[in-house]
Amino acid sequence: MDLQLTGKTGIVTGASRGIGEAIARELSAEGMRLLLVARSEESLRAIAASLPSEAIPLAVDLQQPKAADEVISAAIRHFGALDLVVNNAGATKRGDFLSLTEEDWQDGFALKFFGAMRCARAAWPHLMKSRGGIVNVVGMGGRTGSADFAIGGSVNAALLNLTKVLADRGVGDGIRVNAVNPSSIRTDRLNERVQKVARERGIEIEAAASEMASAMRIARFGEPAEIAAVVAFLASPRSAYCHGAIVDADGGLTRTL
Repeated sequence: MDLQLTGKTGIVTGASRGIGEAIARELSAEGMRLLLVARSEESLRAIAASLPSEAIPLAVDLQQPKAADEVISAAIRHFGALDLVVNNAGATKRGDFLSLTEEDWQDGFALKFFGAMRCARAAWPHLMKSRGGIVNVVGMGGRTGSADFAIGGSVNAALLNLTKVLADRGVGDGIRVNAVNPSSIRTDRLNERVQKVARERGIEIEAAASEMASAMRIARFGEPAEIAAVVAFLASPRSAYCHGAIVDADGGLTRTL
């Protein structure tokens, strides 16, 4: 299916690995010109060089208040316009609520929530001109609370609400805003957890992954490319009537409405 994205311009944050890298590859394959954002310059350069469309790496720390303005300015400087922002940056610390520090909480909100909010705010005037869109990559922890995911769940819930807030504003301003909720995706972070279980149990890695997925009552873990495909669809004119949508791409893990 042609997603009608050829020649469009976009920003992908958290693009140096995992889901963000997969999103960059999917959008590039659809013909988008991209600004790739993360803290690792070396990884971004390697990914940008391997993409089939024009891609510019920009190493910044989105926890810094002025970083979002730098990102949007760079996109406009390089491409002259902006059609899409994919807010994907940010991982949060797991742990028991009583053991998490004030710094852990500050760090969790600083990148994933405030980074996304600031990028949306800085990009908004440019997206109004292009009648573009925003896709927030959030996470099912924002819909279903878990004792060992206190920070992540709280941050994700806030970002899901912000998605609805921006979508409401976007109706009048001509900007579509949607979100994707992944669950357990085979990124480096999850693979480390799988390897740890495999070592502790003395079993093969894929057997450990299968057991962990079964314990969550899902058939398997997801792949980054599967999330990237959903993001690309939501970014495209093919999903023109999706606005304020929150898509659970979680293998059936979320069983509530």
